[in-house]
Amino acid sequence: MKRILFLALLAVQPCLVRAQEELIVDQVVGVVGQNVIKLSDIENSYAQLRMRQGAGNAQENRCRILENILMTKLMVHKGLVDSVEVADEEVEQQVQYYLKAYMRQYGGKEGLRQATGYSYDEFHDIYFDILKERILSQRVEYNLTQNVKITPAEVAAYYQRIPADSLPTIEESYEVAEIVLRPQVSEEERDRVRLELNKLRERVLNGENFSMLATLYSQDPGSAKKGGELGFFTRGDMVGEFEAAAFSLKPGEVSPVIETSYGFHIIQLVERRGNSVNARHILMKAQPLSDDLLDARMRLDSIAREVQLGNITFAEAARQFSQSDTRLGGGVMANPNTGGNSFTKAEFAALYPGLSVSSMNVGDVSSATAMQDDEGQTVYRIVSVVRRKPEHTANLSDDYDKIYNAALQESKNKKIRDWASRMIQNTYVFIADDFKQCNFQLQWCR
Repeated sequence: MKRILFLALLAVQPCLVRAQEELIVDQVVGVVGQNVIKLSDIENSYAQLRMRQGAGNAQENRCRILENILMTKLMVHKGLVDSVEVADEEVEQQVQYYLKAYMRQYGGKEGLRQATGYSYDEFHDIYFDILKERILSQRVEYNLTQNVKITPAEVAAYYQRIPADSLPTIEESYEVAEIVLRPQVSEEERDRVRLELNKLRERVLNGENFSMLATLYSQDPGSAKKGGELGFFTRGDMVGEFEAAAFSLKPGEVSPVIETSYGFHIIQLVERRGNSVNARHILMKAQPLSDDLLDARMRLDSIAREVQLGNITFAEAARQFSQSDTRLGGGVMANPNTGGNSFTKAEFAALYPGLSVSSMNVGDVSSATAMQDDEGQTVYRIVSVVRRKPEHTANLSDDYDKIYNAALQESKNKKIRDWASRMIQNTYVFIADDFKQCNFQLQWCR
């Protein structure tokens, strides 16, 4: 299903790889409005492309990458002209989501550095800028295409236009269910963390700087580098226990140790402004000990045996024992990349390294595997294959949703292409000489 996707960079989860094979002398290769495109932007994306697909036609791929970036910058320019707002807090939330995913995938900060060439802090700062532009351009795209609709007849017509020998092969996919157990943390460990936080609280009360202690000791990576500061928030933005403590404080006052689902905190109120407050916090997490981990694994293996013996179905066991949000649906897992319940082999392996479903039959149950959750805590997970759909050629009966989405995207792309053609005529665009020979889809060079 060959389609020109001008917004491909927005549809793909970003990943940074530092180019190490050659020294790149950076230079400006494009400008849209006041938004600059550097050669390093293209080379970084090209390095990712080579990792996924091989070298291919280097110049053609670089030209395609440049046009994708030009389109993103054009949307950013439109967003700035129209005063479309993107809050730093929203960007930080997405940065943390991706950082946690990559930390799971690569095995912590050192694994992240080895895989990408960037330290955790470098990765955070670069990602922040990338995602802020991405969110802004997505909002502009949404505003442009939110009213685009297609009918079932148009979906069928789109499918009929695809030559039979060009119909894509849909990879084998799996629907997978999970049962997750979190090791119980001993009361001794919880008391130890409370004691450590109380010591820090005493140091603040005796005159030490809260921000400095947060930078040194807080286990919240997003706020620690800002001295623990969270920015302004209103009621309903934070979990209940945290919110209640923060709103009860006076400026400069430090809360007692409180517990939330994220761990243990002390909070200092920075400023109150109407119905909003700005606060700092220091987060510490109680960690399960080796005996706690072993107990969780043994309990989960016991549940797996009961399922295998037929004493309980996997779905019933998930609803009864799992500590994951998926339990209400019988443990069926959602694919965060698509929003559906199906995973390809590669998708599942990337999201859950250490677990493999490709060799499992429907109804098989895996052994308990230790993994990191989104908060960096160790959990144990077993999975079972609920459904397995073999590789096949795309067709309207089995793949209507995929074909519908492709047809809808084609209509949206046309709307965006028509808008961009008009927008370019009234926007300053510069393309460096080295790229003026590119066979662009739009008339960027005038």
